Amino acid sequence: MKESLGQENGKRKSECYQNRLKEEPKGLKVKPINNGTVIDHIAGGQALNVLKILGIYGTTDATLSVVMNVDSRKLGKKDIVKVEERELLEEEVNRIALIAPAASINIIRDCNIIAKRKVDLPDEIVGVVRCQNPSCISNTAEPIQSRMLVKTKNPVLLRCLYCEQPLTENIAEYLI
Repeated sequence: MKESLGQENGKRKSECYQNRLKEEPKGLKVKPINNGTVIDHIAGGQALNVLKILGIYGTTDATLSVVMNVDSRKLGKKDIVKVEERELLEEEVNRIALIAPAASINIIRDCNIIAKRKVDLPDEIVGVVRCQNPSCISNTAEPIQSRMLVKTKNPVLLRCLYCEQPLTENIAEYLI
């Protein structure tokens, strides 16, 4: 029984792949996924930071496709990350928005896009990004969570609620 189910599932995946290839333009660099998440329109060179946000380091059992620095009309260069058999949590999407404010998230089920949305930063981020000011009260031994106000969303400009230190570059380095 398992064998026939596996063969049927493999046949469906093969058909799905063939159908998607017909729809895709020539020059397809990565095969479509059957189920999972596609993160598109990531600023060029940021895909590895997206993987870090998703908790994917070094060796992993996850099936991934990572495309970096491909041509994009909107961004000049962009990255794409495909994670099979995983749908992102809202917290992960919010973290991705910090380093890829133009990103879009596509949820794929049975080879179909069932949800597509742009990332969006909230007005305030609590406990996700630490202040770069080492003297800030949020970086001391006090039990205070970091609180960042989002001043601009693209490009991302954060300001610490406590010490007003701005954070504009290398935000991925300050993720908690």
